[in-house]
Amino acid sequence: MTRSRRIGVIHLVLAVFVVALLVKTAHVQFWQRKTLAASGAHQQSTSRTIPAARGEIRDARGVMLAQSREMVRLDVAPREVRELNRLRHALLRAGIPSDVALRATDTARRWVSLPGAHLAIDVAPVSAMRGVYTTPLVERSYSMSPGTRRIVGRVDHDGRGQDGVELALDSLLRGTPGVATVMKDAQGRRFDSPAAAAHPPVSGNTVVLTINQELQDIAERALADAVARMGAEGGDVVVLDPADGDILAMASQREDPASLAATALTEPYEPGSTLKPFIAATLLEKGRARETDVVSTFGGKLTINGRTFTDEHKADHFTLADVIRFSSNVGIVQFAERLSPREEFEALRDFGFGSPTGVPYPVEAAGTLREPARWSRQSGNSLAVGYEIAVTPLQLAAAYVALANGGELLEPALVKEVRAPDGRVLYSHSRQVVRRVVSPAVARRVRTMLLGVVEAGGTAKRADLESYSLAGKTGTARRTQHGRYAPSQYIPTFVGLFPGDNPQFVILVKLDNPRGAYMGGLTAAPVTKAVLEAALASRDASLNRRSLAASRHDPVRDTAASRSVANLAARRDSLTVPQREALRLAADAAAEDSAGMTPFVALLPSSPPMKALPLPPRVVPDVRGLPMRQAIHALHAAGFRVTLDSGVSGETKPAAGASIAAGAVVHLLARP
Repeated sequence: MTRSRRIGVIHLVLAVFVVALLVKTAHVQFWQRKTLAASGAHQQSTSRTIPAARGEIRDARGVMLAQSREMVRLDVAPREVRELNRLRHALLRAGIPSDVALRATDTARRWVSLPGAHLAIDVAPVSAMRGVYTTPLVERSYSMSPGTRRIVGRVDHDGRGQDGVELALDSLLRGTPGVATVMKDAQGRRFDSPAAAAHPPVSGNTVVLTINQELQDIAERALADAVARMGAEGGDVVVLDPADGDILAMASQREDPASLAATALTEPYEPGSTLKPFIAATLLEKGRARETDVVSTFGGKLTINGRTFTDEHKADHFTLADVIRFSSNVGIVQFAERLSPREEFEALRDFGFGSPTGVPYPVEAAGTLREPARWSRQSGNSLAVGYEIAVTPLQLAAAYVALANGGELLEPALVKEVRAPDGRVLYSHSRQVVRRVVSPAVARRVRTMLLGVVEAGGTAKRADLESYSLAGKTGTARRTQHGRYAPSQYIPTFVGLFPGDNPQFVILVKLDNPRGAYMGGLTAAPVTKAVLEAALASRDASLNRRSLAASRHDPVRDTAASRSVANLAARRDSLTVPQREALRLAADAAAEDSAGMTPFVALLPSSPPMKALPLPPRVVPDVRGLPMRQAIHALHAAGFRVTLDSGVSGETKPAAGASIAAGAVVHLLARP
């Protein structure tokens, strides 16, 4: 090969190399630019997820039940720390165990993750040091009673709802995480980028429940006391507002400590005699019976369709009102035969039995109500006395709401409001009528019969409040285990309407297998009385005091007045003309009052009332070292309102020993 040809080949090779270099440059510049830029950026920076705060859960009065707090997790690179002794002392001051602090300052280790999560303010001196890295976390904290925890539920370590309202409304409570850009230097150390745009997290929505925490606490304490005193295996208390269906309290207790569900929603049972008023209401609504209709009760024993029914109160005859008052099984099965199987089934179905109520809870039992095609010859009679049917305590209380409010079955409500992080109301509960089951007149007549259960020597006389009327019905059903009736085991129940003339509460008390006395009038009815007495003494138990004042009666005064009129009537022939006129006016006033009219009231001149003296200031008690619930009770007992805030556990604002006005708000500080 000649020299010129060799030079030509070299030029050709160089030309090809240049072309290839240009092609590669173009490929890198135009086709691989984004990929390589992203790779380079990844080597120098990374993204960090910023967790979003989960929405708060509050009670109807705004009391905090569940909230999320911003926490941090600490990681230490000991070899990057310049002042190891200073870091060790700072860790100890922040409450880090000494062995963990020693490990975090051991330069033989490259990376140490400190266990647990910490409030950012508590570890601020630590996190500001070189070689200490923080990871933001969100932790869920609860300030409520164990019974409320069954309703609210809980979250897992990742902040996802596990049960209760936390699970049912997880999509509303769960926020949207944010993103931050973190830069890395040559040694891999991370720094927040001041230039890169970050997406801030968006907090979840706030859920306001219909639960009144004060009334809930009253119900839980009354239930716990009754279970312990009677040796019961558990129980449930449900309090509903008959005006709009709000669930004001729902307490549950079971022997099994692993039981975390609200059993008032999840455990159906046979209600026994508490079902009888619905049979009576159906008979009145269809015109098949009146309160004064009489049936033979055969001395308290009757065999019908191969089944024998017995009564606790023996009698030969009972009116329909007496059947309810004395809870006669013999009487109600005879009255129920005036209904066809289809009518009896439809009546119970219309009162809501056999269907879930639809409250926002992950699991709710529907209960059992079989169609007539699946009945035996005894089914109609069994249903009349509350057997061959299974209801949850909430279903039964909701059915009594229809009798309390004039005949409308309402959808029970557990959520009052849902609010956006900026305070906007996204949802507000309104009264939801499922259907009208009886007329207002029939509902009023049934309530009158239920008043006799408590006030006229009926089966629930131990629930009588004396100063206020209370209507209600007792029930004592046999308990089933593994599909069979357990010997000598019972479930007593009492459902009350308070006050009886214009109900503000429908309250159900159910006990599981109490020892000793087991009748509903001897066990569940007194618990109802205890709950109502405590609610009346409370300041914030969802009672309308003005309306309640109109329902109050003075039994001593009423009895004395009645006795005076009776004495005058017995001596009518010996009375003077003015005395006879006074007797006539008194009788007319009594007749008007019994008819629901307002009697005339004359206001006589009197001295002006004395001005109420202001209450003296009170001293904030020292509650440091007390458990949370005891501290709250101590502050309430001292006459203050309490709110929970973050801080050193047991401290209060104002501080202990400060003298402030009675009824003022004291901030109780708590730390997880």
